[in-house]
Amino acid sequence: MHQLEELAGLFEKASEAYAASHGIARNDDWFILKMEEELGELTQAWMRLTDRGRRHGRSDAELREDLASETADLLGHVLLFVHRHGIELAPAIRRKWRFDPLGNE
Repeated sequence: MHQLEELAGLFEKASEAYAASHGIARNDDWFILKMEEELGELTQAWMRLTDRGRRHGRSDAELREDLASETADLLGHVLLFVHRHGIELAPAIRRKWRFDPLGNE
């Protein structure tokens, strides 16, 4: 198993447990809608950090932590989408970005 697949599997386990404990039904739409939601939250964190949104009294350090957290959420949901739909991400990265994310080449 490749590192990206393993990482996606870890996000899947965490998401599955969270969904089960909160009664969330995860269907195909849920996976793509969550990516959109998380992108919006990342954008909001960026807007606050760059003084284009309300900071709610938060320091730059706190806002940078928010940005990191929202970035982690978005990455997690991208990998959940990949896992759900059986997308082979490494070949797509090689094709689109022209490097091997697994360091095989």
